[in-house]
Amino acid sequence: MSTETHERATTTQDRGPRHDAIIVFDGVCALCNGWVRFLLRHDRQQRYRFAAMQGGQGRALLSAHGLDPDDPMSFLLIEGGQAWTDTDAIARVLVGLGGVWRLAAILRWLPRALRDPLYRLIARNRYRLFGRYEHCLLPTPEQRARFLD
Repeated sequence: MSTETHERATTTQDRGPRHDAIIVFDGVCALCNGWVRFLLRHDRQQRYRFAAMQGGQGRALLSAHGLDPDDPMSFLLIEGGQAWTDTDAIARVLVGLGGVWRLAAILRWLPRALRDPLYRLIARNRYRLFGRYEHCLLPTPEQRARFLD
């Protein structure tokens, strides 16, 4: 590695937390908000940033990846220029947390044809099963930098 490349890499690493992945979530869904709170608590490296699908950037990201922002039935993870949905996205996020959460990679051993229909069943019924908020929850001032909208 050249000195210039090493300096550039070191400078990038020293700037603080890396936000190299974006999670688009349903900002009024109680289950989805619980998931985001879980990630805020366990994402020690602060890899993940969040965009509510009700916001402008969340809607744009859903549309850009072929998902209907007016009928969102999918969780969207964008990382390294690629997009994942449903159980692939959930497993990838959990593995990305490191530590014991890496065991979530076991989910990938189950055929997608089995895991995704269960995910979609929960997603279709998420408001009835878990509730919903009238408005998207606001992040704390400390969390604000992690949210796009």
